[in-house]
Amino acid sequence: MSRYWTFALLAGVIVGSIFAGAGNAQAQATAPVTLTEDDGGYTLANGIVTVRIAKNSGGLMSLTYHGAEMLDAGGHAAGVWEQSPGGRGSRAVNRITIDPKSNGGERAEVSVKGVYGGAAQGTGPGGSTANDIELRYTLERGASGVYTYAIFTHQPSYPATGFGESRFDTKLNDRLFDWMTVDANRNKEMLTASDWDHGIRQNMKEARLLTTGIYKGQVEHKYDYTAVIFDTPAFGWSSTKGHVGVWFINPSTEYMGGGPTKLELEAHRDATFTDSLTAPAAPTLLNYWRGSHYGGTVCDQAAGEAWTKVVGPMMIYCNQGATPETMWHEALVQAQHQASEWPFAWVQGVDYPHKGDRATVSGTIVLSDPQAPLEKMTHLLVGLAHPDYQERGGNVIDWQRDSKYYQFWVRGSENGQFTIPNVRPGTYTLHAFADGVLGEFAQANVTAVAGQRLELGTLTWKPVRYGRQLWDIGIPDRTAGEFLHGDHYWQWGLYYEYPKDFPNDVNYVIGKSDYHKDWNYAEVPRAAKRGDPNGSATTWTITFDLPSAPRGVATLRLSIAGATARHIDVAVNDQPAGSVGPLEDTATIRRDAIRGYWTEKDLAFNASLMKPGANTLTLTVPAGGVMSGVEYDYLRLELDDSKTM
Repeated sequence: MSRYWTFALLAGVIVGSIFAGAGNAQAQATAPVTLTEDDGGYTLANGIVTVRIAKNSGGLMSLTYHGAEMLDAGGHAAGVWEQSPGGRGSRAVNRITIDPKSNGGERAEVSVKGVYGGAAQGTGPGGSTANDIELRYTLERGASGVYTYAIFTHQPSYPATGFGESRFDTKLNDRLFDWMTVDANRNKEMLTASDWDHGIRQNMKEARLLTTGIYKGQVEHKYDYTAVIFDTPAFGWSSTKGHVGVWFINPSTEYMGGGPTKLELEAHRDATFTDSLTAPAAPTLLNYWRGSHYGGTVCDQAAGEAWTKVVGPMMIYCNQGATPETMWHEALVQAQHQASEWPFAWVQGVDYPHKGDRATVSGTIVLSDPQAPLEKMTHLLVGLAHPDYQERGGNVIDWQRDSKYYQFWVRGSENGQFTIPNVRPGTYTLHAFADGVLGEFAQANVTAVAGQRLELGTLTWKPVRYGRQLWDIGIPDRTAGEFLHGDHYWQWGLYYEYPKDFPNDVNYVIGKSDYHKDWNYAEVPRAAKRGDPNGSATTWTITFDLPSAPRGVATLRLSIAGATARHIDVAVNDQPAGSVGPLEDTATIRRDAIRGYWTEKDLAFNASLMKPGANTLTLTVPAGGVMSGVEYDYLRLELDDSKTM
């Protein structure tokens, strides 16, 4: 099944009308692609868009659409890959990889490449890398946008290296674009650069209280616009004045790190961190393939290792329409079309298997859980990822952490059927997880063979149980979205609302309380007043009844959607039961999200701590920074009365 939303009804209306009334539309659509070259760069044009690429960096200097400049073009690269070619001793290899003169003007492509020569290449927040870096830009006849992709190569003779953050980033024309769309929840007219510049810095450099403009009195925080890449096929900016839009489209997420739950920055107004009242806080679009946020991903290469990765091609798509909503939905239709064309036949000369050289993997996952015989696998996700491995520091890298290799994910049906198309040949681990089911299914050694279909048949998923279930809280869906504030988490400072929402802390009674309103999206230290950087320890209490004296071993299963606290102290009937941790800082709370790197932490304790009748179990987050708490995905208590401690 496609990850893209279906807009078939909209497509007929929008695509048929988007360029209605443009007398030269047909001529533009059939105009041949041209390519010109000079000492400084390449210019590609097709009558609809014109792009200028710098030879020295591979940066996108200009992108015009029907004559309108879409970028913050001012003699500098306004569209850049994080690691760009160039470095001491590096060798530049710039060339035309597809000459439109050879194909009747159907397509043009240029390449800007830097070959590692002893000094790392690349600058910016992501740092540099000891890899060859090749950047390509492609324009086709009739296309309302340009493709770009990067090829990174580590030769066996190169030293150990890696990537920090890595993305394609554009700064857009601030005089044109005033509306930003990430998804249905973040789809709005944006503050101006002046509004940002005149704002008052809050508890972090990326957050400012606005003192001017349409959002005066609100806090702007760039992390309020993060989204799950897998679920965001087209995102961008549009103009209510010029009625044009520019969008990033990922036709596939195979090259994106972190799998189908990876949350990353996608769009915001550039948060310039100076105190200047005239700083150029430009409209920004970002496409992260290796991100450091919400747990982050890893892409390291060892000395002597041969490695290459093709990131993209992604599309920078331009359109026009009456409203931002119209343009967004048309961009989603275009995203669906681009996905249907993947893998692109025109990509040549790099490690990029075409459709006939890829595999299809299908099967059916059957859930077998005697304690939940009627459980359905809602929002089933099934994927193929590289087997877990160790990074240079010794940490195990799973699919949530991996940006080094390719991943292939699809939505399965509620009855467990799945088909994963266009898989690169290789040996993978098959993973599956679904809302309502704690844990994950995994099967190793799934080998995809070029040009073949692999039918895995029926795969039985037996979720882990440590005993009979006594109670649970929430929904195991890898987010804190079902809890209080979980449906509008994208706003700065919700952690300061905790003392007001729960003046006596959370006191949850099994069988009576409603986790939608009686359980907060985050357990955080309690600030004495709004704006305090630190807070006191917070204890949440769960009350439950048992019909008789328990025996054996109880296991508290905590599914963690995000954390900053180092540990959680657990007590049962006021007796210490242990500590859960260490927990990893995924910055999920301070970056206004309800999910990050997901993990499950289990705590076994002697069941004799419990008693017949009313019992309490408490969870304590220690004192500390007001954002240093934990976001629970799901909690369950199980009891095995046949075991002893």
